[in-house]
Amino acid sequence: MNEISQPTAQQGGRHGNPLWSSRLAFILAATGSAVGLGNIWKFPYITGEYGGGAFVLVYLLCIALIGVPILIAEVMLGRRGRRSPLHTMATLAREDGCSAHWLLLGGMGMLAGWLILSFYSVIGGWSLAYVGNAVSGQFAGADANQIGTLFGDMLARPATLLGWHSLFMLVVIAIVCRGLKSGMEKAINLLMPLLFLLLLVMVGYAMSTPGFEQATSFLFNPDFSKLTTEAVLTALGHAFFTLSLASGAMMAYGSFLPKEYSVTGTAVTIAIVDTVVALLAGLAIFPLVFSNGLEVAAGPGLIFQTLPLAFGQMPFGILFGSLFFALLLIAAITSAISMLEPAVEWLEERQQGNRLRAALIAGIAVWTLGIVNALSFNLLGDVHPLGFLTAFEGKTIFDLLDYLTANIMLPLGGLLMAVYAGWAMSAQALAQALSLQPGMLFNTLRFVLRFISPVLVLVVFINQLV
Repeated sequence: MNEISQPTAQQGGRHGNPLWSSRLAFILAATGSAVGLGNIWKFPYITGEYGGGAFVLVYLLCIALIGVPILIAEVMLGRRGRRSPLHTMATLAREDGCSAHWLLLGGMGMLAGWLILSFYSVIGGWSLAYVGNAVSGQFAGADANQIGTLFGDMLARPATLLGWHSLFMLVVIAIVCRGLKSGMEKAINLLMPLLFLLLLVMVGYAMSTPGFEQATSFLFNPDFSKLTTEAVLTALGHAFFTLSLASGAMMAYGSFLPKEYSVTGTAVTIAIVDTVVALLAGLAIFPLVFSNGLEVAAGPGLIFQTLPLAFGQMPFGILFGSLFFALLLIAAITSAISMLEPAVEWLEERQQGNRLRAALIAGIAVWTLGIVNALSFNLLGDVHPLGFLTAFEGKTIFDLLDYLTANIMLPLGGLLMAVYAGWAMSAQALAQALSLQPGMLFNTLRFVLRFISPVLVLVVFINQLV
């Protein structure tokens, strides 16, 4: 099969835009998309809830069987299409002789990323607020009730939540509107090394605490007696979500990837770095939890309620609390950039290359829906749009969008991504797109894309629905 009639790496990307300046730039950008609140916020608390080492081991296996193959497929499709996810899938379906309805896969990914960002930006605003709280010493000497009151008061004040949400989105729009070279790549080249540095500083401090040995044992000594069916399914789901799969982000970033770079090798590198960051986050967080006699299975409140209590009691708590929430904020920003980009690409194509206008339209639309999400913690807290259905009873607008994207749109998108790469594309087309020669590596990857990944994602999908 011939390559699609899109610009080559030598010619540049859409509208003459340059491509990533190096393989490292793409890895940093894609890792920045993957390393978000899921790594720093969610991974530690679900590890705590499901018993530690055994959960981590299953999670790593799921990364290999779900995360990496679908990441390879998504980046590959993005590079082949060289356009926004919607137009990429429309073009590729035509080139591969498939149904035109495959464009809905690209459209669903863009919509999912846009919806996720609308509530993700609210949590990003929390991170921004907590940097200020830590720097100003509000955690110092505070007890559990005071920390809980601090968090509850923030959620109860509409103006406060809207202010932080607006500031967070303003930062994201300002970066994305400047384009690939001057905006996203420049910001990521600064933010990602800073994220790694802050994380290593936090781990270095954690190593000096009395709880570090207990934390390493908790994370790396598997106790399979604590491994339940629910824990395995959670590991499956998190392995899928942690790499920003099916939100359009990786397809959009892949559209800027030069032809000479290996999609397979790059995707494996991204998955490894993402996993290392998640484990380092655990090594930074759990020693503080154990050293202060706190609960490892504290759930979602681990970051915004349990850890501030630890920072308030420990030496140099103001410094390390400030560093930690700065780390959380950077992770949120790098992920938010990637979630806004697919919609901006699509609007840019429709605006004949006017990126500033596209970024403003997409960003303001996200910000507007984000207002509704922020108000669901206070003024709209009693609004339950689908509350008449048992499955959605009690879910606020924020909860509903989180559920629909995480449990329906993303798994369905990942499933269809694997099906397209494994079944709709011919073996010759897939090998050519990945620059792989037929052999054991290619045959194994294609087998996993055709059979293993779709089945496992389907298990996650059905479990989430049930």
